[in-house]
Amino acid sequence: MLYLTSDNFPIFVPFGVIGFFRYLWFLIRLSASFTYRPVPLPANPTYRAIEDVTIIVPTIDAGEEFKEAARSWLVGEPKEILIITEEKMLGPLEALAAEVTSSACIDPNRIRVLTVPFANKRLQMTHGIKHCTTDIIVFADDDAIWPPTLLPYVLACFEDQKVGGVGTSQRVQAVGERMTVWEVLAAFRLTIRNIEISASTHIDGGIPCLSGRTAAYRTVILKDPDFLHGFTHDYWLGKYQLNSGDDKFLTRWMVSHGWSTYVQCCKEAELLSTMKPNWRFLKQVLRWTRNTWRSDLRSLFTERYIWTSHPYVAYTMVDKLYNPFTLLAGPCLVSYLIYKSTIPVDKGGYHLPWWNILLSYGVWLLATRTAKLSPHLWHRPQDIIYVPAFILFGYYFAVMKLYALCTLHETGWGTRTGIGDIAAATAAASHNPYANRPHGLGAYQSADLLPPSPASGPAKGSFEGTYSTASGTEGQQRTPQQRTPRARAVALMSDDEYYAQPAEFSQ
Repeated sequence: MLYLTSDNFPIFVPFGVIGFFRYLWFLIRLSASFTYRPVPLPANPTYRAIEDVTIIVPTIDAGEEFKEAARSWLVGEPKEILIITEEKMLGPLEALAAEVTSSACIDPNRIRVLTVPFANKRLQMTHGIKHCTTDIIVFADDDAIWPPTLLPYVLACFEDQKVGGVGTSQRVQAVGERMTVWEVLAAFRLTIRNIEISASTHIDGGIPCLSGRTAAYRTVILKDPDFLHGFTHDYWLGKYQLNSGDDKFLTRWMVSHGWSTYVQCCKEAELLSTMKPNWRFLKQVLRWTRNTWRSDLRSLFTERYIWTSHPYVAYTMVDKLYNPFTLLAGPCLVSYLIYKSTIPVDKGGYHLPWWNILLSYGVWLLATRTAKLSPHLWHRPQDIIYVPAFILFGYYFAVMKLYALCTLHETGWGTRTGIGDIAAATAAASHNPYANRPHGLGAYQSADLLPPSPASGPAKGSFEGTYSTASGTEGQQRTPQQRTPRARAVALMSDDEYYAQPAEFSQ
């Protein structure tokens, strides 16, 4: 301490302020997370899964994980499960669905497999939306394993008629007998995310993203032709079409159209999900990071609804913008101090030896990161050996975030060949007619549409022919002529015309 006083390091002051501020907010998030409470089950529920829930699963896989996940979904007794895939996977997935329903001794018609002409997650989701006949849609990844009580706890949130979307907490399930270092890193990230989303839900009712691994929405919102058009014609900077980031788009739509969201962070609604058990996990993280940059920049500076609807969430988004810079500032400062420690004191150097600086920094990192991961380590203390790997990953992630910021025009899926490849999708569309097409996006037109107000909410079973409304238009009628020109054109298209649109129509 005398060395520090003697050298009077002025550079410590701003970084000390930044560190104090960041860890103060971490304690606030942690406190809010501990005081958060999930919505309890109602005594007389308005919605029942057997009558009101359709699960939509966009996929191109038919592995063992899918079987386990499908069995867990059926335990919740949804009315129907729609599996949306590409044509070449129709046979394998129909066989898988038959095996699952047979082993569960349930009606095989409870699971239907539909196809689209090419693998594109947003088009697959849209296809499922148009075939849905229930009040609630639940999107699920093909490896999302649910507890038996997940659906009742998710539906409990919809008792509030202002709620349009509901998410859940998550944990990692190992692919093998034990977790790899990549899976542990993913588990660390999910623990931190569970804290963040429960805190933001408790503080101002918002959330940066309703994760696509499992999220529920009111069907009335998703059948809106404006939504369907925007969802499938989402462009970055007007020319880079987006396929991933569907959950980000859905979350922003909730905010911009006046709907509330909620997250059930509790064991009764906590799903299990597999992660890439190898280095391909980094490619997943890169895709997620690009989606976060694009969505947060839109929320903060283009749409801007988030500032007034959920100011705390807006703050967390701003925090993420400069987070990589503050994180990388630490090693830069330490390098500078080590350099100064090698210079004689009479020439402007520091008394503190280089090894002391390096050791102090290492101890600080281990202590603070272990504290940050303490909720995870409480349940899995054996993972403490991976804290150094988490520290290294943090610096790698900071560099990755900057790289992602410079490559936002890259919109491919990253971990699956052909997914999100617009050129491949266009070529596939021109050569692959498909049989299970819906009867056009105009199937839900009405001569005079009355959108439900989030304040009063839609009546149960009222989604046919009615649509969600943007903030500021509650209670007003909206005819097809009052929609945007592009949405109006899409609503009148046949499916052949819709899937074969030229690029210039979409922009």
